Amino acid sequence: MGQVTSLFARKIVGVAGDTIDARATLNFVGLDIEGPWDPQHMLDEDDFYGMIELIASQRDVTSWPLIIGKAMRPDEYGALGLAWKAAPNLLGSFLRVERYWRLWTSVARYEMQDTSDGMLFIEHRKGPRRLGMRISIEADLASGVSLCRQVSPRPFAPLKICFKHAAPKSIDHHEAYFGCPVQFGADRDAMLLSPESLSQPNLLGDEGITRFLVSHLDQKLSQIDETPALQSHTKSEIARALSEGLPKMADIAHKLGLSARSFHRRLSEQGLSFQTLTEETRREIATAMLQEKRYALSEIAFLTGYSEQSAFNRAFKRWMGVTPAIYRKSLK
Repeated sequence: MGQVTSLFARKIVGVAGDTIDARATLNFVGLDIEGPWDPQHMLDEDDFYGMIELIASQRDVTSWPLIIGKAMRPDEYGALGLAWKAAPNLLGSFLRVERYWRLWTSVARYEMQDTSDGMLFIEHRKGPRRLGMRISIEADLASGVSLCRQVSPRPFAPLKICFKHAAPKSIDHHEAYFGCPVQFGADRDAMLLSPESLSQPNLLGDEGITRFLVSHLDQKLSQIDETPALQSHTKSEIARALSEGLPKMADIAHKLGLSARSFHRRLSEQGLSFQTLTEETRREIATAMLQEKRYALSEIAFLTGYSEQSAFNRAFKRWMGVTPAIYRKSLK
């Protein structure tokens, strides 16, 4: 059974207001209304969804997930929320969610996926799509949009929102809140993001604070499972291999002392994919090298596994919304 931070339960009850008995509702999941807001206090998913359904039996829930999402604040997520704010841009913010989601839930898994239409931020959840889960997913994506709007210097809206479950009687509230088309009955729960919006500098972006917070989050994550070790070791081997071209998963598995099948299984168990880690490594190397003027763009392309600079330019523009040359000029 999965778990979710009690922070969400407290926030949901707070947003419900006078329509419910807040004390009794929190007691339903074993929380004291006067207790501390501790993101590390976890609830079983059945209790969490049951609490949502209890509230739903007492009020109309069509727009309620949007109200919950709008009320979320970065500071309420602890170090992860601060890392969201301090990231250099929204791409960095979302990548922190993709990396550290285990710190506040094992109910959902988050993934960034590059597509020809933009970057997808995907939420994966398993199990029967009960009412509590549906409301929770809608509130989750609504909170993601709210957090973006709180740190972005420009008005923010995704390109599209998708939900796997069926639509309510009206989706007017959803389209007004998200500011984009909203598709229900889709093949995934996700928001589509433009490279331009992801590349906008965050209002409070701070590289020094980011390094400190990421180090803190890595330490916390290492206490949960071995993901940081597997992830960092994999990316290190990918980085070493890139100058010889795009590495194959079997070759990296061999470097790590694993069979290709075992390597793939361990990555999957931890919500990772070899393709995503390769893309992340290339992006991280490229952005770091562009800060050093001594490296020509052709050298950076070669050292990130591209045989042609034009292919590197296209990939970098997908990642950051601008060409490598423009990105380098923006660093001055």
